[in-house]
Amino acid sequence: MLTARTNSSTWLTAKRLRAHAAIVGLCLWSLYFWNLATPGLRDRTGNLKGTDFLHFYTLGALAAAHRGADLYDMNAQAAIAAERVAQAAGLRYLPLYPPQVSIFFAPLSHLSYPWALSLWWICSAGIYAICVFAVWRACPNLHRHGTTVLLAAIGFPGFFHMIAWGQTSALALAGFTAAFFLLRARRDFLAGLAFGCLIFKPQLGMAAAVVFLSIGAWKIVAGALLSAVAQLAAGVLYYGAAPLLQWLGMMRNVRALLPWLEPKPYQTHSLRTFWSMLMPSGLIASGEIALALYAISAMAVLWWTISIWRRRPEAPLALRYSSLLLASVLIAPHLTVYDLVVLAPALLLTADWLTIDSAQTSARILGPLLYFVYMLPLVGPLTRWTHVQLSVIAMMACVYVTWRISRQVSTANESRFSAEKVQI
Repeated sequence: MLTARTNSSTWLTAKRLRAHAAIVGLCLWSLYFWNLATPGLRDRTGNLKGTDFLHFYTLGALAAAHRGADLYDMNAQAAIAAERVAQAAGLRYLPLYPPQVSIFFAPLSHLSYPWALSLWWICSAGIYAICVFAVWRACPNLHRHGTTVLLAAIGFPGFFHMIAWGQTSALALAGFTAAFFLLRARRDFLAGLAFGCLIFKPQLGMAAAVVFLSIGAWKIVAGALLSAVAQLAAGVLYYGAAPLLQWLGMMRNVRALLPWLEPKPYQTHSLRTFWSMLMPSGLIASGEIALALYAISAMAVLWWTISIWRRRPEAPLALRYSSLLLASVLIAPHLTVYDLVVLAPALLLTADWLTIDSAQTSARILGPLLYFVYMLPLVGPLTRWTHVQLSVIAMMACVYVTWRISRQVSTANESRFSAEKVQI
C-alpha cells in the first residue's frame, strides 16, 4: 500500500516501510485471531463474531421472506435476529441501507450464521485482494516493491476493520476501483455507472457528485444517475414503493439518528465527527458551531479537489483520483473506520507517482503524509481522551498538498510553453 524511494535523504525507505507494515499486520491479525478463538459465536470481549454482519444477515432473511414492511423496523429485526442466531439476543441495529441491499444478502440468509459469515469474509477479502492487485499492476513504479505492497495491504487498518466488523465496504472499494480503470480508459459513462453503485452507501458518493457536476462531466453524471436509479428500482420491483419511501424518510432524518449510528465516535474518521468531538460538550450551541466548521472545511476540501480535476491533463489521473477518494472520506457525514478501505487505491496511486516525481518540496511532504494516513487510524481510540482525530488532519493535509502540487505542475507546463514560444 505504501512505498517510497530508497535513498539516504528520507526516513521512509522501502525496507523500513516493509518492516512497519509487517509489524502492524502481525499485531492486528494475531490479536484478532486470538480474540476469535472461543467456542460459540461470542468472542473474548463478548461481542458477536462478525459484528455488523448480523444486520446484513437479518436483512437477507427479511428479503427471502418478502417482508419489506419490516426493513426499517428495529424491533422486528431484533426479533428475527434472535430467532436465527440465539447468541444475538439483545442486539439492535439502526436500519439505514436502501431496500436493494437486503435482496443482495438474501442468498446468504439460507445458510447458518457461521457459514454465511465465513463466506462473506472470503468474498470481502477476495474483492479487496483483486482491487489492490489490479491497482498495483497499474502502478509500474511499484512493481519492484511487491512484497512491501503485499504486507502493507494485509496490515492496512481499513482492511482489518472491514473484516472484523463484517462490513460491506469491499463493495464500495470495488465500485471506486472499477471507476478508476474506466476513467483511465476514457469510458466516462461506464465510470459513471460504477460511481452510481455507491448508492448503497450514498455518503461515499457525495464528493464525486459535487466534483463531476462542478467540472461538467455530464457523461459520468448521467451514468451515475442511471446506475443509482436502476438499483433503487430493483428494490421497488421486489417490494413495492413503500420501503423505498421509508428509506428516503430515514435519510431526511439521519441527523437525529446519528447518536444511534455512531455509538463510538472515536471510530469515525470524517470532518463532521472531527469537529463534533473537538467541541466542548458543555458549550452552548456546540452542535451548531461544529456543523458550521464541518461545512466550511468540507467546502475547502471540495474546492481543492475540484481545482485539481480542472487542471487535467496537467495533473495526472493518479493525483486527481487520489484527491477524490480522500475527499470522499473527509466530507462523508458518516464515515466509520472500516470505510477507510476505499483509500487503498489512493495510497497506491500516490505512492507510484511519488517514486518518479518527488523533487518538489510539496511532493517530499506528501510521502510522510501518506504514511500517517495509513497508520493514524490505529490510534483512533485515543480520541476518547484527546478529542482530536489525527487521521482527519493527515487526510486533509494530503488533499491540500496534492492541490499545491497540481498548481506547480500547471505552472511548470505554462512556463515551458512560454519558453518554447519565445524560442520559436
